[in-house]
Amino acid sequence: MPMDAPEDPLPPVIYTMENKPIVTCAGDHNLFTSVYPTLSQQLPREPMEWRRSYGRAPKMIHLESNFVQFKEELLPKEGNKALLTFPFLHIYWTECCDTEVYKATVKDDLTKWQNVLKAHSSVDWLIVVVENDAKKKNKTNILPRTSIVDKIRNDFCNKQSDRCVVLSDPLKDSSRTQESWNAFLTKLRTLLLMSFTKNLGKFEDEMRTLREKRTEPGWSFCEYFMVQEELAFVFEMLQQFEDALVQYDELDALFSQYVVNFGAGDGANWLTFFCQPVKSWNGLVLRKPIDMEKRELIQKQEATLLDLRSYLFSRQCTLLLFLQRPWEVAQRALELLHSCVQELKLLEVSVPPGALDCWVFLSCLEVLQRIEGCCDRAQMDSNIAHMVGLWSYATEKLKSLGYLCGLVSEKGPNSEDLNRTVDLLAGLGAERPETANTAQSPYKKLKEALSSVEAFEKHYLDLSHATIEMYTSIGRIRSAKFVGKDLAEFYMRKKSPQKAEMYLQGALKNYLAEGWALPVTHTRKQLAECQKHLGQIENYLQTSSLLASDHHLTEEERKYFCQEILSFANQQEDNPGHKVVLPMHSFAQLRDLHFDPSNAVIHAGGILSVDITMYSQMPVPVHVDQIAVNVHFSIERDSYRKTAEWLTKHKMSNGIISFPSETSLFPASQSSLPALELSEMFERSPSDNSLNTTGIICRNVHMLLRRQESGSSLETPSGVTLEDGAHVLRCSSVTLEPGANKVAFRTQAKEPGTYTLRQLCASVGPVWFVLPHIYPVVQYDVYSQEPQLHVEPLTDSLLAGIPQKVKFTVTTGHYTVKNGDSLQLSNVEGMLILWQAENRAMIYSNSREESSSALLRIQSSDKVTSIGLPAAPAYHVIEFELEVLSSPSAPASRVESGTLGMTELCRKQDREKAGSGMVTADHKVSIDCPWSIYSTVIALTFSVPFRTTHSLLSAGTRKYVQVCVQNLSELDFELSDSNLEDTGHSADLQLTPLSTQSQQHIHSKQSVFFVWELTWTREPPPPLHCQFSVGFSPAAEEQLSISLKPYTYEFQVENFFTLYSVKAEIVPPPGAEYCRTGSLCSLEVSIMRLADLLEVDKDEALMELDEYFSTKLMYEVVDNSSNWAVCGKSCGVISMPLAARATHRVHMEAMPLFAGYLPLPDVRLFKYLPHHSAHSSQLDADSWIENDSLSVDKHLDDQLDCGSMRSRGSVHSSSSGEPKGLPMPRLQALPAGQVFNSSTGTQVLVIPSQDDHVLEVSVT
Repeated sequence: MPMDAPEDPLPPVIYTMENKPIVTCAGDHNLFTSVYPTLSQQLPREPMEWRRSYGRAPKMIHLESNFVQFKEELLPKEGNKALLTFPFLHIYWTECCDTEVYKATVKDDLTKWQNVLKAHSSVDWLIVVVENDAKKKNKTNILPRTSIVDKIRNDFCNKQSDRCVVLSDPLKDSSRTQESWNAFLTKLRTLLLMSFTKNLGKFEDEMRTLREKRTEPGWSFCEYFMVQEELAFVFEMLQQFEDALVQYDELDALFSQYVVNFGAGDGANWLTFFCQPVKSWNGLVLRKPIDMEKRELIQKQEATLLDLRSYLFSRQCTLLLFLQRPWEVAQRALELLHSCVQELKLLEVSVPPGALDCWVFLSCLEVLQRIEGCCDRAQMDSNIAHMVGLWSYATEKLKSLGYLCGLVSEKGPNSEDLNRTVDLLAGLGAERPETANTAQSPYKKLKEALSSVEAFEKHYLDLSHATIEMYTSIGRIRSAKFVGKDLAEFYMRKKSPQKAEMYLQGALKNYLAEGWALPVTHTRKQLAECQKHLGQIENYLQTSSLLASDHHLTEEERKYFCQEILSFANQQEDNPGHKVVLPMHSFAQLRDLHFDPSNAVIHAGGILSVDITMYSQMPVPVHVDQIAVNVHFSIERDSYRKTAEWLTKHKMSNGIISFPSETSLFPASQSSLPALELSEMFERSPSDNSLNTTGIICRNVHMLLRRQESGSSLETPSGVTLEDGAHVLRCSSVTLEPGANKVAFRTQAKEPGTYTLRQLCASVGPVWFVLPHIYPVVQYDVYSQEPQLHVEPLTDSLLAGIPQKVKFTVTTGHYTVKNGDSLQLSNVEGMLILWQAENRAMIYSNSREESSSALLRIQSSDKVTSIGLPAAPAYHVIEFELEVLSSPSAPASRVESGTLGMTELCRKQDREKAGSGMVTADHKVSIDCPWSIYSTVIALTFSVPFRTTHSLLSAGTRKYVQVCVQNLSELDFELSDSNLEDTGHSADLQLTPLSTQSQQHIHSKQSVFFVWELTWTREPPPPLHCQFSVGFSPAAEEQLSISLKPYTYEFQVENFFTLYSVKAEIVPPPGAEYCRTGSLCSLEVSIMRLADLLEVDKDEALMELDEYFSTKLMYEVVDNSSNWAVCGKSCGVISMPLAARATHRVHMEAMPLFAGYLPLPDVRLFKYLPHHSAHSSQLDADSWIENDSLSVDKHLDDQLDCGSMRSRGSVHSSSSGEPKGLPMPRLQALPAGQVFNSSTGTQVLVIPSQDDHVLEVSVT
């Protein structure tokens, strides 16, 4: 703007956003007027970086200035803290280009101007010399421009030559002009920023000093407020709204801290100005940038607390709106309103009743309308969460005003209420001019709402519904229900309980879901009153039972609600009507249940006792007409599970079931769904009863999967249905004391099956308290059992030959055993049933609790043994023991040749006991029972405790028979009277025992050997048929009452006489006394025939020569111990004459491999049999020996150990790779009794060679 005339008065300071930093202009007024439009336009175009002190972040700002004419009055005086009227820069304008003019006028004017600035200590100045090319052309005698600029710099700038700048042709449009403007504007912006930084820093230091004096007695908050607000104005003037807001926030925090300290007893003197009574409550003023009225009150220290807070928030609101943060305005407003209420209490300010409610209501609406004025509808809808708090607070305060002014009472306001309303409206004052033309201004709304009952109801309902809708839309359901609860209270005051119930139910549902204990109790009290007014008897009784058990109420209140239930029950006794069914959890809780018998298993006709513990929630004793338990009966499809044996093993033993205590205060919220009723499920194969599938099934899935009504409430009738079943346990006339109570039930079992306790009911007159589902699942089982007979040995296995105890168990089931009933056992050959006169039977109940004994009546005949049973009632067990005795003999051993080795008993492998090797024998006994027309067959398996083997021993031509008896059982036995008898009774054979002991002790897992020498009188001797027998008895037992049969073992021995004698001899090398390792020694084998031609020689190997008969034998020298290396042919075929003393010698070499006494190599003999084929040509026997394909059975020794001693013939066919049609010889091992090796056990001394460094010695 152009500079005014010097005589014009100073314009007043207007505290608006139009304020700009002041820059004074002196010198040529017309010159400045010509450049002002360009200057004011170009100055704010480019931003400048403003660097501030104290490490504050730099900011980019656009500079604008208010250019005014220079006057000495504008310069600040000492102590003036007004920054808005402070000139930050002084500019002198001149376009002088004539030296004479400069000396005559311009220099003097500049000197006066600088002297005034120095007098006021102002150092922020600038001299602008404008160059005009037109004047240079008109005046040819002027000095160059630089001479004038230099003179000015020399005369005034001294060392600050940059304080004089040149602006060339500012009104032209040229590049030179633009460059000149850019340099000038940059200098101007730099100097302005330097001035801002310096003066603001100085001002802040003075302000900080003033703040530090706040503890001094004379310090005034209002004065300090005006000083810091001046700084905020400057920041606002520079469009630094964030910094301006910080100043007001600091003032806010400082004042709040003083108020808190005052409440703690540390008060400042200046706070007394804010403790004056409140006389005006017209709310916040947010529609003007600055509320000058309240600012003047603060400046004069006449403002109340509400005035200060209102003005301070209005300034914060303005700055936040400039920063485009309207939602923070709503947040701060809500905090301000709540804090003001508390500060008035802390400062003990006198406030008329309702005045604060009016102020809060008007302020809420003012803030909401101010935000609505600067935001569109879409922004408002997306930021409801920030504003709903103000809506709710306004609704709450309007409700308080309505209650205060009598606008909610049934009869309307009285005279006192009307006077109070007039006083409140008077405190509002006149409506402000800025809202006078607004139809829905906060002032008009409040005045209208307090004018009548109908108007109040309209405004209150509108606000409440709007608030509920907002809370619901943002998901704050609890807050919405809280407002609805206030609405319910309003409707109850207006005698409209039907409208109030919906809001109370909604609030209660929310509180229950979230677990708010005290709000639940309070809401239930309101709901009970509402239901009582509506006549909802069942709902009222249900709510009353919940309140009677609520420990958040006083004892008197609980007794009142309990008496309401009892009174209703007593009134309805004379007029019986329909039953009122209520949930049990509020009346009493089921704590535990006890069965007797403890396993909850009884037979049909038995007595079952059920004791339950009920914890009464009522505050007084309650007489209950009856307590009933509804029982669900089911017949198990898989009836095999419901036997007495299965139930005894799988049911619980202690019989006590504990129910989870109701830890939550809100059982209704937890029992909205019924408890799971789970049961195990098995499916077995009908053929062999094997398990096919197993799983878990839910018995009440139809209850769990029902559709849940979305609108149902937790306090409405729970829909509990009272089951009517044929099976009910009842206990009549019970008084339930507060706390734990014992209730006993007794029932007699009838139909077999599973009984599940489903419901627990307690009736007080027509009122029935029902626990719809008992969880965990409680069941008892009733079974009907068929009679059974079970026979089992008392030991792991029954041993043959000695008495063994067998246990008979008769389970009577539903059959009653009468006198004369008996078990008929068929006698089995090879097994005896033993008994004694004092045999007794024990009788037990199925639970094994009762017992008695009775004598057994046993009679026996040739075919049947009869066991008379003692009389026993149904569902009992009869147990007794008998002894059985089985024959101990082992099966005969079938032997064809007297081969050396152990002859084992032939037995079936599948009948051996695992790992024991004992021979077993099964005896099947048929038993006829009195309860069945069919016979029961049982199998008793007996194990022979001994395993017996025999072997033939030779000493030259002398023969010995050895019998080995091995004890396989766990018992020790005494053996006696051992005997070996020739069952063929041959006069040519004689057995002479070599064992002289008559008795021998045989321990478990040990063996005893018996030896007899076998002699004969004719050659060859006949076959020997033997029977070995030995008496035995358990070593640990006393004398038995019966004599035991001896253990027998039969076998036979054939071809046991000696036909060949084999002798081997090793001779050291010639000239050596002993054999040495590594040296070849001579090995000579001698085979001698001891008998002439016998019957056994007549086979396919027999050959008849001219003078004698002969047979072909094959010898083989084998060293299994690897002590010798046999050199040359170790095997060969010889033709042996069948004549006594005929001898064949074979020579070969052997090399000892170790030093020491070495056993001689083994010499084996085989019969060499020709091939069976009639087409085969007779080949040389020796050539077959040379053939690699000759197969000799190398496992003959192994075959000797097999169960049968029959020779396998040692027949080996040729492999598939050999030429077809070639005959193969056969080798047959000679029986061990026919060959005697006289060199067996002979050893040869071998000494080490002289050059051995390592000595290896074989010790055998």
